Amino acid sequence: MNDIFKINKSWQVELQDEFTKDYFLGLKSFLSQEIKAEKIIYPEVDQIFTAFDLTPFNKTKVIIIGQDPYHGPNQAHGLSFSVKSGERIPPSLKNIYNEIKLDLGHEVPEHGELTAWAKQGVLLLNTVLTVEKGKPASHRKKGWEIFTDKVIQTLSQKKENLVFILWGSPAQKKENLIDQKKHLILKSVHPSPLSAHRGFFNNHHFSKANEFLLSKGLSPINWDIKSIN
Repeated sequence: MNDIFKINKSWQVELQDEFTKDYFLGLKSFLSQEIKAEKIIYPEVDQIFTAFDLTPFNKTKVIIIGQDPYHGPNQAHGLSFSVKSGERIPPSLKNIYNEIKLDLGHEVPEHGELTAWAKQGVLLLNTVLTVEKGKPASHRKKGWEIFTDKVIQTLSQKKENLVFILWGSPAQKKENLIDQKKHLILKSVHPSPLSAHRGFFNNHHFSKANEFLLSKGLSPINWDIKSIN
């Protein structure tokens, strides 16, 4: 497809027109220049599309939308809200785990890697897929938002019975890209410690997602990370 990125074939087929558009070529050029300038970019280049590699288009059932990758060392690996196993669990993910315990009774895991969800069909999609070390939001408005909006639109248009989970106002702005007649949209405040107490806890999004999937004859997600790993 190109000399920097590789993406799962199912997504490459669905998004092939995007990779030759001016905005995407500009994004590639920007990232190439950043790398040549020896700037440290997260996640590592071969993990930029981890979410797509672990959750092929045809297997996607649930989409959880995040914002930027983590900008500290050894954290980001291409999945929204997730950090590499062995790294400290970020505050927002701690609150996600606490809500799962409230909602479903699952014990809080000892690590923050959400690969097990992704392999079950949970697309952990950040709206911006790269960031410079120590500089949050440094890769916003470089083209990633156009690309990930297209991802959301393509899922909405070409699939049925998806669950879109939108936490916080930036994620909720994506609601207009989703056909509400075909899909379930779950919204609440962000799990950040700054807002979680204002409606994230007891939102029951995890049980509601599974109830919807089961009602459509689809297998539910096992949200219990501790039991899987």
